Amino acid sequence: MQRELVHGVTVLGNLAIDVINGAPRSPGGCASFAGVALEASGGPGRIVAMGAEQDHALFDPLCERFGDLVRVLPSDRTSAFRLDYDDVDHRHMAVDAIGPVWGRAAVEAADPDTTWVHLAPLLRTDFPAETLELLSARGHRVAYDGQGLVRAPQLGPLVEDRHFPADLLVHLDVLKLAEDEAVVVADGPFDAAVAKRLGVPEIVVTYGSEGCDIYTDGDVTRVPAAWRVLDVQTTGAGDMFTACYVANRAGGADPRRAAELASELVAAELDKRHHDKSAKLGRPTRGAR
Repeated sequence: MQRELVHGVTVLGNLAIDVINGAPRSPGGCASFAGVALEASGGPGRIVAMGAEQDHALFDPLCERFGDLVRVLPSDRTSAFRLDYDDVDHRHMAVDAIGPVWGRAAVEAADPDTTWVHLAPLLRTDFPAETLELLSARGHRVAYDGQGLVRAPQLGPLVEDRHFPADLLVHLDVLKLAEDEAVVVADGPFDAAVAKRLGVPEIVVTYGSEGCDIYTDGDVTRVPAAWRVLDVQTTGAGDMFTACYVANRAGGADPRRAAELASELVAAELDKRHHDKSAKLGRPTRGAR
């Protein structure tokens, strides 16, 4: 018998160690960015992440900031990536370590009790189809970050391809794709015909500062970005957007309103980065809207 669930969202995903432009190791993975989204949504929410115990100290500031909102489970390894930016919009990624797989034992340890679960895979192997089926059978509506479809689980320069198992899509209620991921999945332009072929009831394709398209019931809705934020590094923006979108869907917002709220959150957070960057450089801060 299915347990009684509360209206809200639980974010599941692996911790990641990021090295950005050669800087010291920093916390990465959706768990490192989703907290602000869940706080902004105001509804019930939790983040449960996995990483090796010897790496947990790197994420202590995250746990201290968000308290009971974040729970970290032990695993035998931690995902790790290198990210090198040519400019704020173009980056090169490499996989330094492949993270743990979320199977039945990990789901039972996380024990989500919310109506929605948002899965934030870093690579294709993080959440097997059997895990998605298990979550659906528990009564959760399942949202999924599409980078988990296209990112191959191999070390070295990040490889993106469309060789994902079709059964990864069967139990999804929402699929979010960034623009480049959508092109890989579609093997060309992403449109309503591709969305229909994938068979996921709700697909969100994001275009950064150009907004997003939402595909539902054969229709497509364009939602503009809240405002542009220029000259700022955008790592984690997609994680914040998707976590906020799903949290607001769980709270009863329709897809368009959920996207508007998510876009406003991301723009505000990028504004903070822009102002922090300017302050460090001794430049006067100016509105980026």
